[in-house]
Amino acid sequence: MPKSTSITLRPWQQSDTPSLMKYANNKKIFNNLTDRFPHPFTQESADWFLNWTRSHEPRQILAIDLNGEAIGSIGLHPQEDVFRFNCELGYWLAEPFWGKGYTTQAVRLMLDYARKNFEFKRIFARPYGYNVASQKVLEKTGFVLEAKFNKTVFKNGQFEDEWIYAVRF
Repeated sequence: MPKSTSITLRPWQQSDTPSLMKYANNKKIFNNLTDRFPHPFTQESADWFLNWTRSHEPRQILAIDLNGEAIGSIGLHPQEDVFRFNCELGYWLAEPFWGKGYTTQAVRLMLDYARKNFEFKRIFARPYGYNVASQKVLEKTGFVLEAKFNKTVFKNGQFEDEWIYAVRF
C-alpha cells in the first residue's frame, strides 16, 4: 500500500474498530460528508463501514494510518456507464489531526494508488462550498475547480453549495 514519511494508506481491518468509533462519531466530520456516512456513528455503523471497505479488489477505501492507528479514511468511488473513466474521491480525517498536512499527504498517496491500480482518466471531488479546508487540500494536490453549483446539496436541513474539483491523468 502507498506510504509517506508520516502516514500510510492501508486496508481497513477489524482491529481498527475502536479508532473508527472514536474518531468517526464526530458531528464536524459528518457535516462534511454525504448522509451515507451515519451520525451518530455506532458499533453497527462501524460494522457496516468495515464490511463496505472490503467489498472491492483492489481496495477502493483505505485507512489513513499514523503510527499504526487509523485516523481517517480515503476512498475512490468509480462511476458507471458513460462515466466509467471517472471516479469520485472522498475522505475524512479525525479532528485531532486537522491542520497538520495529513489529508494533503493522503490525497497525494491515493492519486498515486489510483494511477497504478485503475484506468481512471479523471478523479473528482465535491466539497461543500463552506468546506474551505477541503478546497485547499484539493488545490494543493493538483485539482482544478471545474464548477460551482449554488444550493444543490441538502445537508442538515438546509441547501448548501457544491464545488467540483477534478484532476485528469
